[in-house]
Amino acid sequence: MHARSKQAALFLSLLSLTGAGLARAEQFTPAQREEIVRTVRDALKQDPSILREALLALQADEAAKREAATHAAIAAQHAALVSPQDPVAGNPDGDVTIVEFFDVRCPYCRRLEPDMAQLLTQDRGVRLVYKDLPILGPASMLGARALIAAQLQGGPAAYEKLRTALMQSGPDITKETIRAEAVRAGLDWDRLQRDMENPAVQQRIDQNLKLAHSLGIQGTPAMVIGGDLLPGAVDVAELRQLVAKARTQPHASGEVH
Repeated sequence: MHARSKQAALFLSLLSLTGAGLARAEQFTPAQREEIVRTVRDALKQDPSILREALLALQADEAAKREAATHAAIAAQHAALVSPQDPVAGNPDGDVTIVEFFDVRCPYCRRLEPDMAQLLTQDRGVRLVYKDLPILGPASMLGARALIAAQLQGGPAAYEKLRTALMQSGPDITKETIRAEAVRAGLDWDRLQRDMENPAVQQRIDQNLKLAHSLGIQGTPAMVIGGDLLPGAVDVAELRQLVAKARTQPHASGEVH
């Protein structure tokens, strides 16, 4: 370990000891606490840049802890991430699965669409699993219920067709918007309305919301690829990198393949 790295590590240890000592006075005598504080001050006087190194090390440690927690959450929810009722695009038998949590009105989800379509066209080994996550208000909830109702009526193809239409429409999704697109997609509007009120449809949405919460997802889009959780929209190049990474990972029980 280089001298500067040793100094940064020492500084981190001293910071930890300082915090613990001030918070739990019984662990250190006044003289020991004074010595700890003096050592920290002396280290900073000799080389103030070690503070930056120490803070970077703290940030890296926190990032590693967050990543480990995410992997643990994915492992714990492995069975719920892909279920037989989920609509699927791409190759249903693909060797890598992308689980996409999306809101039909989310502008970032819509921005992701062409890159995801390009990935599925170029890589025939990817399975894309959709998770409706209506978090942008009542119109989003209406759209999610319509999509799941379309799947109940016409299977994954009907879901995909209506989803594409709604994702390309304006953000103000109404019943009239849904009716027009559903009729254009060849769906029975009367049945679609009935299925939208089916308690099983709301139950699926609630399950998705619960699952997203357990994974720490706070916005859309969010994707699980292999053992990783990716918040936010990315371009096709980054999608390819994450898929390639998933292919190199061992097929552990906590990963989605």
